[in-house]
Amino acid sequence: MIDFKGKTVLVTGGGSGIGRGIAEAFSDAGARIVIADIKPELVAEMRKSLDRAGVEALVIEGDMTREADVQALAQRIDSEFGGLDVLVNNVGDFVLSKRFEEFSDDEISRLYDLNLRHIFSVTRAMLPLLRKRGQGSSIVSISSIEGLRGAPTCAVYAAFKAAIGGFSRTLALELAPEGIRVNVIAPETTETAQVPVSLAIPDANKHHIPRWIPLGRFGQPSDCAGAALYLASPLAAWVTGTTLNVDGGALAAGGWMQAPGGAWTTIPLITGNGFIDASSSDQAKPALLDRS
Repeated sequence: MIDFKGKTVLVTGGGSGIGRGIAEAFSDAGARIVIADIKPELVAEMRKSLDRAGVEALVIEGDMTREADVQALAQRIDSEFGGLDVLVNNVGDFVLSKRFEEFSDDEISRLYDLNLRHIFSVTRAMLPLLRKRGQGSSIVSISSIEGLRGAPTCAVYAAFKAAIGGFSRTLALELAPEGIRVNVIAPETTETAQVPVSLAIPDANKHHIPRWIPLGRFGQPSDCAGAALYLASPLAAWVTGTTLNVDGGALAAGGWMQAPGGAWTTIPLITGNGFIDASSSDQAKPALLDRS
């Protein structure tokens, strides 16, 4: 049932990280792929990669925070493929981490554009194309577990990620009579070029990783890719308006983690924040908090 032959799938920000993992998973399942990415080098690389794999694809350079680029993308998809079966709203970025009162209006606006407003504009532009496919078409938006829990220095980012869930639940009700499903994926920290977790944690602390997250590791793009395939497939035909946490059990654990020997505790296992070496004098180095 994970078969997307003959289906057209758009992944925004599909040139790297989670977006690339999702795009490649859909292509492996037989879909024709549309990718919009802001970075020309990633666009060129993905064109070559999908062409070598023999995948029917449209890979274009575009800024999904610019309405003109969004409209041009919708027109191109319509003219080349005559509709859209799956929209994956993947674009998003952490950008800034600091106390709320330190944010300027311009910084808040930038985070809004990157993490929420473009989802409104892309979804609105693609709805006519999804309606052409009708029953069974699907929207999947990538949020973050920071939208579902408190995260110090992440107030603005977390607010917009939480809003993705509220938007998607209501949109799911509006589109349900047409058979268009709307869901959200909320990942925990995922290893990508944008968030190189393995490089951020000093070797002295790496042995703690299996105890920080219940399933023993940080995420990989393939984890979110599997969730996206499921949510867009007939296996999830009765699933809409929901958020699927792809987090290794982190939200279920809350502040709990395993101490050496296997006992569960809420007491920190190490000094510092885990992303700096407690033996280092560089205690001012900021923690890496980006989750998606």
